[in-house]
Amino acid sequence: MNFFQHQQQARTSTRRLIVLFGLAVLSLVIMTNVLVMFAFGFLDDGMQTITITAIDIDWQVIGAVSIVVLSVIFIGSVYKISSLSSGGTAVAEMLGGKLLSHGDNDPDKQKVLNVVEEMAIASGTPVPPVYLMDESGINAFAAGFTPSDAVIGVTRGTIETLNREQLQGVIAHEFSHIHNGDMRLNIRLIGILHGILVLGIIGYYMMRSGARSRKNGAGVAGLGLGLMVIGYAGTFFGNIIKAAVSRQREFLADASAVQFTRNPDGISGALINIGASQYGSTIENPEASEISHCLFSAGMSSFFSGLFATHPPLDERIKRVNPSWDGVFVANKPKPKADVVDDKAKSDLDDKKRNIGATAAVILAGAEQLSQTGQVEQVHLQAAIKLLDDLPSAFAKAVREPYGARAVIYTLLIDDSDIDVYRKQLSHIKYNADSGVPQQVTRLLEIRDQLTTEMRLPLIELALPSLRQLSVPQYDLFKSIVERLIELDGRVSLFEWILKKLVFHHLDRVFNITSAGSRQYLTNNKVVKEISLLLSVMAQIDTQNNLTNQQAFDAAKEHLSGIEISLISEDEIDFVKLEAALDKLSSLVPLDKSDLLKACAACLTADEKISVKEAELYRAVSEVLDCPAPLLLVDA
Repeated sequence: MNFFQHQQQARTSTRRLIVLFGLAVLSLVIMTNVLVMFAFGFLDDGMQTITITAIDIDWQVIGAVSIVVLSVIFIGSVYKISSLSSGGTAVAEMLGGKLLSHGDNDPDKQKVLNVVEEMAIASGTPVPPVYLMDESGINAFAAGFTPSDAVIGVTRGTIETLNREQLQGVIAHEFSHIHNGDMRLNIRLIGILHGILVLGIIGYYMMRSGARSRKNGAGVAGLGLGLMVIGYAGTFFGNIIKAAVSRQREFLADASAVQFTRNPDGISGALINIGASQYGSTIENPEASEISHCLFSAGMSSFFSGLFATHPPLDERIKRVNPSWDGVFVANKPKPKADVVDDKAKSDLDDKKRNIGATAAVILAGAEQLSQTGQVEQVHLQAAIKLLDDLPSAFAKAVREPYGARAVIYTLLIDDSDIDVYRKQLSHIKYNADSGVPQQVTRLLEIRDQLTTEMRLPLIELALPSLRQLSVPQYDLFKSIVERLIELDGRVSLFEWILKKLVFHHLDRVFNITSAGSRQYLTNNKVVKEISLLLSVMAQIDTQNNLTNQQAFDAAKEHLSGIEISLISEDEIDFVKLEAALDKLSSLVPLDKSDLLKACAACLTADEKISVKEAELYRAVSEVLDCPAPLLLVDA
């Protein structure tokens, strides 16, 4: 199953989930109405037998009770989901997670940060912040509404127990949840279950209130007890639904992790260590039950653990990815702390794999590579590791903290081809940026020639976790400076547009400037003009080798059946129109996004070459469509 099929399945699972919980809520409404009639018609009537007939039924009461129950569940769900509106950060903090940052001398913490960065750069996903939970069990999670606000959480037991290849397997598993649309579904599950649970909480307080009341006390107490039973019973069956939805997705994530790393020993080794550990994958935090379906492995056990299991049994998961496993759970041998070094030059990858040069990188250039959206493989991971190793140390250090990250983005936008524009841009930064940032920009400009064009997009992605740490006023200032730096040269280059679109696309969601809520999904035949415009940009963005722009455009048309598109001339295209088109195309159904990106790939590679400019545009478009494109390996 490919990325787009995963996305389609996530939508199908959401619809199925809505139907199941809709039926559950309907049953709760019916039971509550029966309970109200019983409590006030039986308990407050001297415990005498009552007979309910069609004539006895008060439909106004039933309507009122139904509205109240539905309102309670709806408000409870909306409240819980809104409390998690900051995305994965809220989930991580709910579990007591602490944000990890570079510069810590702890090699275990540095190891997980490096692995997450490598996975993100390789897969074309914004680099997510990493949170550490002080838990001895081996576990992890990915949480958020979209890749833009996603975070990765890991336990202390995970980073201290697992070796690098096993940690890669766990992180690759979590990245598959980010790619496949599982995270939004997970947060909706948390919200819906909380709404049902609120009924039980209200029942508890009604029962206590009724016990102290003389007037209608028995009825109120009985109603409260009944609501407790109904609420907690609803939660019981809701957890069964949650478990059923979650289990199959874990198998898919395990398979995706093996595809990503090309190393079944990594994820199977992590699962074996869980089975061998005295702590297993247990999370002690009392909030763990709410997010159990988000975890890498079962976070808790209970009397009904089999029924509520959100994850398949360990041995079954291991056998699926590593059929040769002998069935014995054996833990890693502990290493002396002094020997635990994460320096990537001493990692498990040998020198031959790590030193991928431009010649080897050309292997995947072309339509085959461009069509691999969401299909991340080990060659992309190796290339990401090589690229991160090659980053100038000053840029690598700066981009991993908030002040330096802003300086890196400003540095990428400064135009030194025009001395007047150059001075205006530096002056604007000097008099408007936060203290300390202008000085960093000056230092980075002195070594900017050490950056290759292939490093620009990865630098932007590496900056995102640091930029997410800004306050709202700091982000507003940062955004205004970026826009002004682009305006000062009187034109907008392709790279300037890509940088602005990527940074604001991801960060506006984090700072609640744009919503990641529900959208109306569209099909290709509803966005013909927008598709024509995007493919026209693709055909004309760079010189075609022995082909006309029309021929490149025609190569794209072959992948879009059922719609009639036409090439738009360059003088009718601008970035404002392109941005509006992409915003609309982001609402395409997953399988139509697949056709569109295949068309883009065919257009760009029709001349059997892909330039860095074309590669950057394709990756930017993929990210805006929330379809992660693996690291593009182009001929230098």
